[in-house]
Amino acid sequence: MDQLWEKVQETKAWLECRVAARPKVGLILGSGLSVTLQALEISHLIPYGEIPHFPKSTAPGHEGALAFGELDKLPVAVLRGRFHFYEGYRTWEITFPIRVLGEVGVKILIVTNAAGGLNPSFEAGEIMAIIDHINLIPENPLRGLDDPRLGDRFPDMSRAYDPELISIAEKIALAEGIPLRKGVYVGIPGPSLETPAETRFLRMIGGDAVGMSTTPEVIVSRSIGMRVLGISVISNVNRPDCMEPILVEEILECSRRTAPKLSRLLEGIMREMKALVEME
Repeated sequence: MDQLWEKVQETKAWLECRVAARPKVGLILGSGLSVTLQALEISHLIPYGEIPHFPKSTAPGHEGALAFGELDKLPVAVLRGRFHFYEGYRTWEITFPIRVLGEVGVKILIVTNAAGGLNPSFEAGEIMAIIDHINLIPENPLRGLDDPRLGDRFPDMSRAYDPELISIAEKIALAEGIPLRKGVYVGIPGPSLETPAETRFLRMIGGDAVGMSTTPEVIVSRSIGMRVLGISVISNVNRPDCMEPILVEEILECSRRTAPKLSRLLEGIMREMKALVEME
């Protein structure tokens, strides 16, 4: 955490020497979703290992590269893979790329993930717009930070997931004929998957879907003033009274099968966002 602001600025300067575009929309692609967004015209694809101060992605289904490009002339930056608490990273490291995206110009962030369904009415392969979250990852990414250059230390989270962006997602989903669920996402530390008793608990406290990411990124995004849209691919459904073994390979395969549908949804959402970005 030492010299976090300085490290963010060094990474920003490194990227700006190599990439002329100034993205307005950022996108995080979760587990098994790196092939999403085929309509994006990529100008630069940079492996995380080449970017100063970026962590290395070790999770399965995460490509580990930062893409810059355009979608219908909308400048976009895409994190193709993310970092997780269970990989051994601190939450300030997990969220470092979010800070960098904010510094290079991103105003709206779309976060995607593969999540286990807690709501028994959900089905594997469905898509859920996140309307709120419960953060059970035991370290807040703002903990210990007392530097106003890094954003609001006490960000308001009453509308962490932007209602206007959710409405856009609903509009595009309806136009594309894509059923879109809405629900509360629970972020847990992982990497072990949920027991039946844990599944009951998470459902009892209000969760509709559960995963091992997203909440730290959203906290930092709100701290630095980004608007956020969250999208979950329901990769499996946890029904505690008849729990089947949950295999990571099956989760990734479900994400890959859902990726074309998710692409259509995201591409439509971003086209609709162009007017919002121009108003910023």
